[in-house]
Amino acid sequence: MTPPPAIPIPAKSFKVVIQCAGNKDPDAGSLHCKDGREVVFVAHPELAPQDGQYYARPDDQSDDGRTWRARLEEYNQGHVNNPLHLLPAYKLYWHHAYRDLVTEYGADRVFILSAGWGLISANYLTPDYDITFSANADPYIRRGNQDKKYQDFNQLPDSDEPLVFLGGASYQQFFLRLTAGYRGTRIVCYNSGKPPQVDGCMLCRYETRTRTNWHYQCAMDLIAGRLHLPL
Repeated sequence: MTPPPAIPIPAKSFKVVIQCAGNKDPDAGSLHCKDGREVVFVAHPELAPQDGQYYARPDDQSDDGRTWRARLEEYNQGHVNNPLHLLPAYKLYWHHAYRDLVTEYGADRVFILSAGWGLISANYLTPDYDITFSANADPYIRRGNQDKKYQDFNQLPDSDEPLVFLGGASYQQFFLRLTAGYRGTRIVCYNSGKPPQVDGCMLCRYETRTRTNWHYQCAMDLIAGRLHLPL
């Protein structure tokens, strides 16, 4: 049976969460330590290359006694001139899908699920980092779902609006944990043959032959009104 024609859903009827990405703007800034080096944020600094760079986790204590996460919060609150040239999260990642989502729905309705920082607003000034949940990544950048060393941000305001998640299987449990108290309907888009175990969420299967970063095309189809959400 031929599916019914797509009907664009009003942009202001839901919010979108999209997982982060490894490919980032090469000119992205970062926080600095006292000797002037940029901090390279990774999951396991103890496993990082011994190359003279300053590696740290976001929640490690920095060289002024505070955590790097606390320093980032202060930076976002006070540095209107942005001297470190940090990018808003939606501009940090190289793929245009992040910027297209913000153009379509607005920065206040788009959130990034960052393996390094948590659930952050699209406009949040975010340092360069190399942390992922992908099982295929190098050990020093690979974060485990049970890792207790993170005080993840959760910048998603509570609402009864539907929340659409665009991301791979390795990010689903992270999404569930950070949105557990959200009042609105949570919709998880997926492309596997077998539906994922995402208790408390509705499912939307996205059929595609693409297996890597399929959620970018899913985002484009969402914008174009070709994605049939269970709303």
